[in-house]
This record gives sequence, C-alpha cells and structure tokens, in this order.
Amino acid sequence: MTTQQLFNFPAQPRGAPSAYSFGEFFAGIGLARIGLERAGWTIAFANDLDKQKLRMYEGHFGPAPYYSTDDIHELADTPDLVPDFTLAHASFPCTDLSLAGARRGIRSGQSSAFWGFHRLLEAKGDARPALVLLENVTGFLSSQGGDDFHAALQAMNDLGYAVDAFTIDAAHFVPQSRPRLFVLCKRIADDLPTIEPGDLTPSALRPPALIAAIRRCSDLDWAVRPLPELPPYAKTKLASVVDRVPDDSPQWWSRERSEYLLSQMSPRHRALADAMIAKRTWSYGTVFRRVRNAKSMAELRTDGIAGCLRTPKGGSGRQILFQAGYGRYKVRLLNPDECARLMGADGYKVTVPLNQALFGFGDAVCADVIEWIADNYMNKLVQHAGTPLTAASGANR
Repeated sequence: MTTQQLFNFPAQPRGAPSAYSFGEFFAGIGLARIGLERAGWTIAFANDLDKQKLRMYEGHFGPAPYYSTDDIHELADTPDLVPDFTLAHASFPCTDLSLAGARRGIRSGQSSAFWGFHRLLEAKGDARPALVLLENVTGFLSSQGGDDFHAALQAMNDLGYAVDAFTIDAAHFVPQSRPRLFVLCKRIADDLPTIEPGDLTPSALRPPALIAAIRRCSDLDWAVRPLPELPPYAKTKLASVVDRVPDDSPQWWSRERSEYLLSQMSPRHRALADAMIAKRTWSYGTVFRRVRNAKSMAELRTDGIAGCLRTPKGGSGRQILFQAGYGRYKVRLLNPDECARLMGADGYKVTVPLNQALFGFGDAVCADVIEWIADNYMNKLVQHAGTPLTAASGANR
C-alpha cells in the first residue's frame, strides 16, 4: 500500500520521504519546493505549462524529469502519469481574481486552471493526496462577491477535504509586502485541536475580512486550527538585500532616464525623494509606475519594505530601485539576485535573461512563508494523522 492509501502516518523525523512527499502544481521556478525542502519534505512531482519557467527551475535545481509541462486540464485526463504523494501544493493563477484580470473570477481565463487541478484530484480517487495547500492573492476572498471562495472550498469538501484558511504577508519574513491567502485542505483524521468559526478572533493570520468570509461559508466543512503567532515583521530592511553595484555598472539608468523618473513623481513623492537625496548617508526606496488619472506616475516607497514583486507585463510590473544620498541619486531595476532574497530564496541560481527572471520571481510564492506553514501546520498534521476522512464522515475535524 502507498502512504496515501494508508494515511495513518507514524511520527517520523523531518525529511522521511514516505510521509513527507509532495507534488508542486503551477510550480513555476520552484520556490514552494525550496520552502518545503527546508521543512523536511521531498519532491515527487512538479507541473507548470510554462517551459520558460522550467528552464529557470532546471537552471537552479538541475535536470528535473519529474517536472511536467502538460496543461493541467490535459493532465487531469491522464491521472496515472501523476505519482502518489502526501501533499499537493497549488499556487493556481491569480490573474482573474485580481484587478489585472478585471475580476472575472475563478471560472474564467487563467484562474479556471483551479478546476483542472480539482478534476485531477478527483481522478486520483482514493490515491489523491492527504493534504492540499492552495495559495492565491487575498482578492480570492472577495472575487465574485465571495462566490469564488465558497465554490472552490465546497469543491474541496466534495472530494473529502475539510478546509482551513489563513493569510500571511511575506513581510513577516523578508522586506517585501506580499500578502497571500492560503487554504489548507485535509482528508485525514487527527487529534489536534480546532476552533469553531464563531469563536475566531482577529489576528495577523485571520484578519476580520477572512473571519467574516469563513462565517459566511458556515455550510462548509471546516477544520480551523489554532496556530502560533507569526514572527514580527522582518527586522531586515531593503538595504540588507540590495547589491552594492559599482557606479559604472550598466544596471544603472542614464542621467536622462533617471531625471524622467523623478519628473513623474507627484509633489508628495518628490518631497520624499528630495529628503533621501539630502541625507548624508545612502538610503533606498522602491518605485512602481502606476497610471493615475490617465497619466503615468512614479510612486516611491521609503519604509524599507519593497512593494510586492510582480510579473513584468508591459514593463510597469518591473520594480525600480531608487538609491539616494550625499546630494545625488541613482536609479536601476531590482536585479534577479535581489528579487531572490526578497522571495526568501537567497542564492537561487539565475541562468536566464533579466525579464524572464523577473517574471519567474514575480509569479512565485515566498519560500520562507511555505517553510513556516510546513513547520507549524502540515508537519504536525502528518505526525498526528489517523484514518482518511470522507466528505460525510465529520470525524476528528
């Protein structure tokens, strides 16, 4: 019998592959893998249809014959090609759950890939993973008036999974603002404590909007767990991840291009820039270009936290570093090594061109966040697991 058929895992040391195996769906460049491996898990399978991301993945990890580039909808038609494992991590596309995709919803465009993933789980039958970790933008909660959140979790219930939800901002671990919603789904009984949705109190992990969403979905099968407090926001600031790039490096923008960026700032943001320039020390901020009243504006952030890394579609998603002090300033894009540090993946080997690397990191999940979830939640579920749950069992939720 496989581990997934037994589901009665004995307590095992970190890294025991029979229980701590995972598949990584919408795997991208493998940052979820990095976080899970730090917590003792072993990769069994990966899937993403983007061959450019596979190129970046293999540039870091080496040859990956277990990485499928089949479309998830097609993969659902061939479930026997997917091995068994304990955990499926799925960062399904967020485009249609956010403003970037006009909030079309989980049944539209790229975000409809969730249903291909769900169909694959269904096709796996009794061999489907004991645990599933879904990740997406916090806009998932309010997409289509909350209907998308309910529909996705109901679909997981229908496969025998009880569900839990929490949010984590990567800023607790790295100097990047990156709030994300996580849904942990389990189809194993255990003896760990739970919290009734009506007894939830607001916290960093479950803010008021999430608690309200959980309570609106009272018809779902919940298994909400008490979790430890998140660490305080990262003590490291942007300056700690920035490379000391020589003045003559081609990474730095020309004087004309830098002056144009400064001219795009509103009076408030220009005042922040001027204050940085006047200091007798170097300081760092990040800039995104945004359209305000049909005009491209440069918005400067100076609190030591980078904005959320994004995919560089159309150029506006590329985050700009603004370095200033001693009466002068310099401007360049954040480079791939800096982006890796902001994603909790310092040392990630980048073997692809700049824009491809920025796309890979902007479309990824923070490795430190996944490691925290594994250490504080999923590992404990494996260690306390009992028999499989079914959609109607309700046992040991």
